[in-house]
Amino acid sequence: MREIKTVTIVGANGTMGRNVAAIYAAFGGCTVYLVCRDINKAKATVAKSVSSVRADSIASRLIPADYAMLDECVAKSDIVVEHIKEELGAKVELMQKIGKVMPSHAIACSGSSGLSITSLAECFPDNLRSHFFGVHMFNPPYAMTLCELIPTKYSDMGLFTDLKDYLSNILLRTVVVVKDSPAFLGNRIGFQFINEALQYAEKYKDNGGIDYVDAILGAYTGRTMAPITTADFVGLDVHKAIVDNIYANTNDFSHKSFICPGYINKLVEKGMLGRKSGGGLYYLKKFDSGVKQMYVYDIASDSYREANKYVFPFAETMIRKLRKGSYRSAFQALIDNHSQEAEMCLHFLLKYVIYSIAASEEVGFSVHDADDVMAAGFNWCPPMAVVDAILEVTDFKELVKERLELGSVDVDHLLSLIEPSKYDFRIYFKAKK
Repeated sequence: MREIKTVTIVGANGTMGRNVAAIYAAFGGCTVYLVCRDINKAKATVAKSVSSVRADSIASRLIPADYAMLDECVAKSDIVVEHIKEELGAKVELMQKIGKVMPSHAIACSGSSGLSITSLAECFPDNLRSHFFGVHMFNPPYAMTLCELIPTKYSDMGLFTDLKDYLSNILLRTVVVVKDSPAFLGNRIGFQFINEALQYAEKYKDNGGIDYVDAILGAYTGRTMAPITTADFVGLDVHKAIVDNIYANTNDFSHKSFICPGYINKLVEKGMLGRKSGGGLYYLKKFDSGVKQMYVYDIASDSYREANKYVFPFAETMIRKLRKGSYRSAFQALIDNHSQEAEMCLHFLLKYVIYSIAASEEVGFSVHDADDVMAAGFNWCPPMAVVDAILEVTDFKELVKERLELGSVDVDHLLSLIEPSKYDFRIYFKAKK
């Protein structure tokens, strides 16, 4: 296995940059140069990186640097990783600079969440293009172990194997090799689900909208964080960039589900980006008395209101059954209940599986890739494990044909690709909202 001693992270003051730097320092034992535009930001980044892995011992291995020191840092590095803003022009300019000074033995990586890795590789001199890969980790990487590894047509497959082994065995990542396709695999699946939830919030704005849909798709449906809350956590600007990129550069059967809703565009324009800006779709208000109250953006009134505590009979039954470990009864309650909310919940779960299979066929190499990216990147019940859960109650294939409208999609072909999951669905379906 290739020995990696020194790493340069460019854009280290960003959330992903500083957290990824900590992974290389903590698990890889590397000296890591934290390259930022401002040296003071680089110095402040050290403490934040240390905090992300809760390991004071790595502080001495984190070296603050600014762009004036970029050439020197790159020249000393075994791996150079960029985590600057998700803008192709900025990344191209940076890669051209790195390519001029990168040593011939080194590997260069982009942490892009979905831009063309091949286009970035072409910024390098001919002799170094084979050394360039996409290495897309998920936030926070200390908790989310997924790492999508993206080779290009130029990639040296010997280097590729070395890098994959290093990521898997030294940095302890769940490595999934994917094709160079917009948003890769994890975000292709995850943001289809999230953006469709945002669209449904607009469709059902008179029922409550955002918190209404989140309540339908809560922890009892196999995810740690409800989908619209996830968009708020990621950042609405990031969400918009991802779905806009997918919509512009793909054309699968769920293409329209990647249209970013107008109210999201409006909030982004106002700088209301979610948790990182203090508020977006939700915000938590703390009163002088110490009481905390969650507020939610109400699409219908274009204003904020107190978040509702919805009570859906099907959900209450599912939670009660899950609490007892009666998984079969819980899923039976979902399937047998034909309320608007239960039908919506089942629609999302079934489409999640079908879309995951289609995406894994296009972007990955097997349905198990879809399982890995959703488990290790989103902490959602993997799609094949959802199938296993529903098979406790009924024939999954027949349920899809009966309850899901997919137009001209070759459903039989997609259903033929289903395989048992290596993941246990029981650990994902929580007895809570």
